[in-house]
Amino acid sequence: MLRLDLSTAYPLFSSEATRHIESVAATKLPPHTLMQRAGLATARLARALAPHARTIWIACGSGNNGGDGLQAAAALRVAGRHVVVSCLASDAQQLPQDARQAWLLAREAGVEFAQHPPDLGPQDLCVDALLGLGLTCRPHGHSPDPRLLQWLAVLQSSAAHVLSVDLPSGLLADTGQFAPGLAPKTPVASARHTLALLTLKPGLFTALGRDAAGSVWFDDLGVDTANLRPAAWLAGAPAPSTRLHASHKGSYGDVAIVGGEGMGRRGMGMTGAALLAASAALHAGAGRVLVAPLDDAASAGAVTALQPECMPRRFEALALEGGLTVVAGCGGGVAITAVLAPILQQAARLVLDADALNVIAADRTLAQLLSERAHHPDRSTVLTPHPLEAARLLGTGTEAVQADRLCAAGELADRFGCAVVLKGSGSVVAAPGCTPRINPTGNARLASAGTGDVLAGLLGARLAAAPATLDAAFGAACRACWEHGAVADRWPDHTALTALGLARALTA
Repeated sequence: MLRLDLSTAYPLFSSEATRHIESVAATKLPPHTLMQRAGLATARLARALAPHARTIWIACGSGNNGGDGLQAAAALRVAGRHVVVSCLASDAQQLPQDARQAWLLAREAGVEFAQHPPDLGPQDLCVDALLGLGLTCRPHGHSPDPRLLQWLAVLQSSAAHVLSVDLPSGLLADTGQFAPGLAPKTPVASARHTLALLTLKPGLFTALGRDAAGSVWFDDLGVDTANLRPAAWLAGAPAPSTRLHASHKGSYGDVAIVGGEGMGRRGMGMTGAALLAASAALHAGAGRVLVAPLDDAASAGAVTALQPECMPRRFEALALEGGLTVVAGCGGGVAITAVLAPILQQAARLVLDADALNVIAADRTLAQLLSERAHHPDRSTVLTPHPLEAARLLGTGTEAVQADRLCAAGELADRFGCAVVLKGSGSVVAAPGCTPRINPTGNARLASAGTGDVLAGLLGARLAAAPATLDAAFGAACRACWEHGAVADRWPDHTALTALGLARALTA
């Protein structure tokens, strides 16, 4: 058993693949072995998390997840702990075969069974073994057991620590969304831990999964999955970069930020977005950073006032065909429309963000130009949409995107033949032919204006130092996401994170 080290990459397996792995492993092992291992692992972690607990309450479902909980209950009682089990099954005959044996072991060990949760204090522990991998979205009109809803409400509001067995109950393993009617009604009230069993699942690390799972632990139950292809990877820390002494600014590429609409039709200035992206590209180590504001000449003064190393340029003066890396859309407003066609046709490396994505979503000609970039082996492109921008590009709604973030990112990547960063909790990085990555870094401090512009500028710097290929663009996107979130994770407690502070904290 290990607690996940987020600097390490881990394979993530779908629910279907996990069931297959479990089935194959079960045929090679003596009966009941996997559940025994799962229960013992759960009991060990429960003891470590709550060494001074007076009571451990284990809520068990009527499937194999409940069996894991019953097995853990027996082991904890044998170890001298006061264990109370509440089980949706009223007797052993209502359980699958392995879980039935675990029920009998718990009874023989003297575990107390109760239909109502005990009173628990902050030092006590709840073990959530209600719903595991077998959960799917319930058919319309199907009502869950009222006791399930009552016990879930207790788990989700308890002041005691909560340890979920394999998955937090109600969370869908593949998407990180909750099944209808099972999502927490209020923010969690205490520390959350999840012991993933056999495999790690994508839903633990994206959408609502990160908040629900809390700290994630993993036990492979002695089953080797090293030769199996995962559905995704939890991205690890990028390899350290080395800047040679015998290098110069040309070694690290030129980045041009195109955006920053002035007081346009929306009645609001967005020059700051372009300046934040420029500052990020500069601090991330780009050789030169050019800023082409979609505004009047007064914007040049704003560029040099914020960061004198950044060089103002008129858009017409940019050498788009000279290997330039372009970051387009940061605060570009409707003004970005007039310059997108030449950018799409000529830029060797391109990051499309914010307003550029919205314009492309509404313009078939520009969308076609974006798709055509995939046919040029010397051009690379990364899209950085948030869920609403992704929905516009896909012609769907935000809820559909969030319902399956891996699928949505993959669909965008395939449609436009480029790398995609679908931003949000557990940002997803996808590209055609590549196994998607879920980024594990970052936190709620990034939920403030301008941090997306910083990511775009950082990504521009990483692209500028890489070959103009799809694989390099995918790698640059994974690296930039990890670094962007890692800065937020290192941010001092009780100190506000601002986008400009984030940009200036980046390193080459």
